Amino acid sequence: MSTAPREQSLNVPNAITIARLALSLVLFGLMSAGIEWTWCAGLFVFAVLTDILDGWIARKWKLVTTLGRILDPFADKFITGGAFLFLLIHKDSGVNPWMVLIVIGREMLVTSLRGFLEQRGADFSASASGKLKMFLQCAAATMAMLSLDPLFKDLPWFAVTRDVSLWTMVAVTVWSGYVYVIRAIKLIAGGA
Repeated sequence: MSTAPREQSLNVPNAITIARLALSLVLFGLMSAGIEWTWCAGLFVFAVLTDILDGWIARKWKLVTTLGRILDPFADKFITGGAFLFLLIHKDSGVNPWMVLIVIGREMLVTSLRGFLEQRGADFSASASGKLKMFLQCAAATMAMLSLDPLFKDLPWFAVTRDVSLWTMVAVTVWSGYVYVIRAIKLIAGGA
């Protein structure tokens, strides 16, 4: 019988992560209805900011758990990927299928690499490029949501700014995926 202490999976950071998943479902319901886009953008930003909060609490009070290491990145990918999927059905959002394919494809690739390498004991935690990618994805999704609101819809400069943010996000998403692939190749070559 093991004498190792059992980790407390149901803690504050994991509860915040679960709440972020619930907020995602509310957000997707609002987005599919296509109303109150400023509320959608605000809810999205609030939900994404809870990621910073749960990570800070987990590290500060040493509440990092196996469940949290699985749920937290899943919640991030669920809300950002879902936001882009629901924006895709609104033609004036600026989001096109190629963007969504790149966002979701990159997440699937990096998640697969992470699972493969961490199972073999390698450290494949988030890098600066991954954090920049997440920030730009959130900014671009927020801009796309706001561009559907009547307050911003008829402003030509806003549509241009939204498009620049979307395409910058796509470029950084591809670059970040490349950085992770190179890192994985080095770890595998090193015996991971």
